[in-house]
Amino acid sequence: MSNYYQPRGFSYLPPVVKNLIIINAIFFLATISLNYTQGIDLTQYLGLHYFASDAFRPYQLVTYMFMHGNFSHLFFNMFAIWMFGNAIENVWGGKRFLIYYILTGFGAAMLHYALVYFDLKPVLDAVQACINSPTEANLQAFIATNSFPTPQMQETVNSFIHEYNDLSINNPKGAEASAIEFLLQYRNDYLCIPNIVGASGALFGILLAFGMMFPDSLIYLYFFIPIKAKYFVAIYGLIELFAGFQNDPTDNVAHFAHLGGMIFGFLLIRYWKKKGNYPF
Repeated sequence: MSNYYQPRGFSYLPPVVKNLIIINAIFFLATISLNYTQGIDLTQYLGLHYFASDAFRPYQLVTYMFMHGNFSHLFFNMFAIWMFGNAIENVWGGKRFLIYYILTGFGAAMLHYALVYFDLKPVLDAVQACINSPTEANLQAFIATNSFPTPQMQETVNSFIHEYNDLSINNPKGAEASAIEFLLQYRNDYLCIPNIVGASGALFGILLAFGMMFPDSLIYLYFFIPIKAKYFVAIYGLIELFAGFQNDPTDNVAHFAHLGGMIFGFLLIRYWKKKGNYPF
């Protein structure tokens, strides 16, 4: 097969790519509609929460790929899935393409949350240490050194401080029980904060596959600057790696999920090649 992608004779909108775009659009419209009419935030139910969170449900491993934060997030993901995915589906066929899409989405989520664990662990250890010894000094130190990033969590801590101050004078045992209840609630709320949405992990898997299948195809950045697909993929991967290690708290992009999609895509393609049933 030529390394240059020539879509002549291929379908420009093969069935799996077409249906992925339609389903993503339906989920996006449903999110807007339910939030506006019922006050229901679908991202809290269908976005992927951390595995140890009470908000986690196994089906979120699939549904998170069809949720998007805003229109631009949806549009650029769907445009890229069409741009690169139509070539891959035409070569692989719909079944293999869909399997690849779902598995790279799983891989993206797994790597992302494996690394999120290391961000959460210091706070969870501090919670457990305070539960083991809920003295007033330990509580004050915990509250002073830990954040309460949501309005709900800030309201919880304010309510707890008021209740604890009242109980600590007349009912020390009740104050201790209140402290433990607060800490357990804090841990649960903190675990519920991570929530990823979007098709980007699977998209980066598609991008990796395109670069491997058509390495010398030209991609035009900003519709003007030509760059070969293999270099584009390598540069994009390095950018995501660098951005991931920056660990910028204001950056809401799951960079390691993007890398996870690439890594799992590479491993899956290598596995198929090893088994001798890979089509290029």
